Amino acid sequence: MKAVLCPEPGRLEIVERAPVPAPEAEWVRVAVSHVGICGTDYHIFAGKHPFLEYPRVMGHEVSATVIANGPGTTIAPGTPVVVNPYLSCGDCVACRRGKPNCCTAIKVLGVHTDGAFCEEILVPEGNLYPAVDLSPEAAATVEFLAIGAHAVRRAAAPAGARALVIGAGPIGLGTAIFSRIAGHVVTLMDTSTERLDFAADRLSFGSGIIADEACRRCVAEATGGDGFDVVFDATGHGGSMEAAFGHVAHGGTLVFVSVVKDDIRFSDPEFHKREMTLIGSRNATREDFDHVVNSIREGLVPVETLITHRTTMDAVIKDLPRWAHEKSGLVKAIVRIAAA
Repeated sequence: MKAVLCPEPGRLEIVERAPVPAPEAEWVRVAVSHVGICGTDYHIFAGKHPFLEYPRVMGHEVSATVIANGPGTTIAPGTPVVVNPYLSCGDCVACRRGKPNCCTAIKVLGVHTDGAFCEEILVPEGNLYPAVDLSPEAAATVEFLAIGAHAVRRAAAPAGARALVIGAGPIGLGTAIFSRIAGHVVTLMDTSTERLDFAADRLSFGSGIIADEACRRCVAEATGGDGFDVVFDATGHGGSMEAAFGHVAHGGTLVFVSVVKDDIRFSDPEFHKREMTLIGSRNATREDFDHVVNSIREGLVPVETLITHRTTMDAVIKDLPRWAHEKSGLVKAIVRIAAA
């Protein structure tokens, strides 16, 4: 079986690996079709992921087709599927509460265990969601979009709420799209005029706010001095996350979609006088995946606009290192694994 391996930071290579064995009970063997490249993959390649052991086969944004069933499974061979890459234990406190997305022993394909930059993988049947009526490329975008959909659901902001999404990268754009689907009035903030222009010109969002020294004044002007009802920070930048507290209206909500290794500090008096709600949002659940799939089917998600770069399994060993540095115009890159 052919796979793309990252044996150490800064290097990718095509390798031959042993064929995937027959699936055990409740597991399914799938043929990988397409895989999205995530910011996590770029961090793994650059050696910046704090909890990863090399060598590693990356890839966790996956569309596939069922090819063999283990005992006790019912999904039919030939079924196109979206792969939920979060492998949970099923027994911990989070899993017992229906939150496998924050399982205490979670393993994410392509991070804690080998992922889908290869021809076939084994996945628990419960992590496979039918992708009928979705193109294989569109199905490979579902996981990253589900991150934003989960954050929006966690916020529980009503239709009509004024929402600020900080960070116009793929996760931020996905969050903004699902905030708009929820009926929010969405504003984007980013340090990059190119990203804000893309969001305005290609995704029909407003002009946005540049994250600079004047951004607090711009937030006040945009909200009549009130601040935003809900703020989503999808930057993965500690300074931005700390500054986000100041953009929230009294009685509003701040959602941290991204995560950093740093400590986050904030003014307790400012936090309390607003009676803010602070929410962490991690990964996604079946409910979020289903919402994304249905939204794509209904034409509410401009998948073709979000997919800006394409490559193949053979070419990705040159393209991914290049895209790790050449970010202009890049939103989502998709790798075709299956033979044409």
